[in-house]
Amino acid sequence: MTRARRSRAGRRPGGASTRDDVLVAARAEFEERGYEGATVRAIAARANVDPAMIHHFFGNKENLFLVAMQINLDPAVITDAIRSSPRDEIGERAVRTFLAVWGDPKVRGPLLALLRSAMTHGAAAALLRQFVTRVLLSRIVVVFGDAPDAALRAEAMVSQLIGMAVLRFVVQVEPLASASEEEIVALIGPVIQQYVPPS
Repeated sequence: MTRARRSRAGRRPGGASTRDDVLVAARAEFEERGYEGATVRAIAARANVDPAMIHHFFGNKENLFLVAMQINLDPAVITDAIRSSPRDEIGERAVRTFLAVWGDPKVRGPLLALLRSAMTHGAAAALLRQFVTRVLLSRIVVVFGDAPDAALRAEAMVSQLIGMAVLRFVVQVEPLASASEEEIVALIGPVIQQYVPPS
């Protein structure tokens, strides 16, 4: 009688590729269901691994969430787009850049998951706050220069842009969800422009 080792069907041993597969599955589950709705069992099934493998790599669901939700975005993409614009075109350029960022699936997935999860989970709210303050606000304030209310103006601008993203990409309210980029830029660009300090 041979002593061939049998592995359970559909389950793979741990390794670098297995860890990556878990992260891909986790991002998809968190994006679709938010933190509370996603389960370790569902993530494992999606990654085709045993749930114990998730605990082996990440310890628990919250640690997995923190690793999976790292946003792959170069802050200079946003800063440079605004800084290089003529003063009276910053609003239009900001909207166009924000839509382009959301159009990148590698960025959109984690952002969607963060927005959905931040309402119910502290770690998600903290990650979203960190992204907003470090990636967006701090750099926009620099562009706005010495205006005494630069921080407030930057926060008002970002709140408008995030609100647009929630309705378009998360809640998917029509007709905003299916409006063209040019329609959105023409409509919202002038609204964003009002937050730009006068030169």
